[in-house]
Amino acid sequence: MKNFLVQIPIGGGKSLEGNLTVPDKAKGLVIFAHGSSSSRLSPRNVFVAEELNKADIATLLFDLLTEEEDSIYQTRFNIDLLTERLLTATDWIQQQESTKRFFIGYFGASTGAASALIAAANIGTDIKAVVSRGGRPDLAGKFLVNVESPTLLIVGGNDHEVIELNRAAYKKIPATKKLEIIPGATHLFEETGTLKEVAKLAAVWFKKYLH
Repeated sequence: MKNFLVQIPIGGGKSLEGNLTVPDKAKGLVIFAHGSSSSRLSPRNVFVAEELNKADIATLLFDLLTEEEDSIYQTRFNIDLLTERLLTATDWIQQQESTKRFFIGYFGASTGAASALIAAANIGTDIKAVVSRGGRPDLAGKFLVNVESPTLLIVGGNDHEVIELNRAAYKKIPATKKLEIIPGATHLFEETGTLKEVAKLAAVWFKKYLH
């Protein structure tokens, strides 16, 4: 398994830091889109990424915003900007010698799920799978009907409002899809064993569609 600290250029002499992990037998790569007030160091996303690595899936966790941008509260919820950064990272991954052969999937958490779905809708079938954890797919709005990538929505059983938002979004997605509700889990999946279940479900989904 190889680990790299990478710099993803975004223009204007600026770049975003990322952690790229490539297991020796990897054939697919998952790019993470974190939620607002988070970063590539999100402990929940790092945990899921490590579980995917164990399943021979490569991962890229990267900061969607620069430090300056992240200091502006409103920018953290700028779905258009976050989507643009995800598309930039995807293009970068597809150009790197060590990763350009991989099938690509997205893992979106919270508002990052909306960015993942919008990016997938823009790219089309080159994004082989999308997984949302406690996500806000409803924020993808009009783009949901253009999602062609097999999509798994994972929500905590006690996250009642978000369950309803996911159900509404689920109905609009035309692609192969599944909604998984994890009993006893709240929005951040802090309850014992619930995040492990998220990682397990994600690994199965990505193994199916990225391999």
